[in-house]
Amino acid sequence: MLYDTLIAPFAEFEFMRRALAGSVALSLGAGPIGVFLMLRRMSLVGDAMAHAILPGAAIGYLVAGLSLGWMTIGGLAAGMAVALLAGLVTRATPLREDASLAAFYLISLALGVTLVSLRGSNLDLLHVLFGSVLGLDDATLLLVAGISTATLVALAVIYRPLVLECVDPGFLRSVSGAGGPTHIVFLLLVVLNLVGGFHALGTLLAVGLMMLPAISARFWTKDITGLVVVATGIGIVSGLVGLLISFHGGLAAGPTVILVAGAAYVLSVLAGPEGGLLSQVLPRRHLEA
Repeated sequence: MLYDTLIAPFAEFEFMRRALAGSVALSLGAGPIGVFLMLRRMSLVGDAMAHAILPGAAIGYLVAGLSLGWMTIGGLAAGMAVALLAGLVTRATPLREDASLAAFYLISLALGVTLVSLRGSNLDLLHVLFGSVLGLDDATLLLVAGISTATLVALAVIYRPLVLECVDPGFLRSVSGAGGPTHIVFLLLVVLNLVGGFHALGTLLAVGLMMLPAISARFWTKDITGLVVVATGIGIVSGLVGLLISFHGGLAAGPTVILVAGAAYVLSVLAGPEGGLLSQVLPRRHLEA
């Protein structure tokens, strides 16, 4: 019974193994990125950037259909363009960055859906918006794995200035000029991971495995390294459990994975030792004299 429930779906069906491999790869790259977005108070930026890649991916779709290469290039170009434009608007006008990103996010979402609908069917639109984690091919898996590998390597290189920018950006500016380049590299990593997530989970859900595990991890530890490890672990477990539930229940795989990650968030809010509701209600030990 245990074998049939937990192991047989992956042992017997290749598409389930591919989906699990893709979910693990996404979690390894997107989990740490989500942690730093949270620490930098940029959680909603991830959501805005996820929608910002849609027009570029839609243009790639118009050029070559559901082509991995064209949609990836288009998504990267659109995501970085929106990030740069939002930054320019913020510096040139009184508008704050979150407001400018919200404006570009809405425009990008509407434009992307319109472009896809010009040529594609409702099925193509659903594929772009919600992805198809059960339909990952070799090329897509290699792309997602490559993005995760590049993300981990890049984070290892910029880790110290990135942490300093989260903790004390003023001090970083006073001792080093690495803040600007680090911010640009970090934004590129955000866009890269969202493009990878887009191919598996679509633009509407790509940010789910990036932010929900990271936010959940905050209720279990305060250490930055611990946050990265816990967030990555929650993402991997959410992918595994979500795929199993979708397989046995006949549910859509991508949304189910994100719902499991959402359940992990609710559990963390309730039972997490670092600020969870139960930890605030239950009496704490006092130091004895």
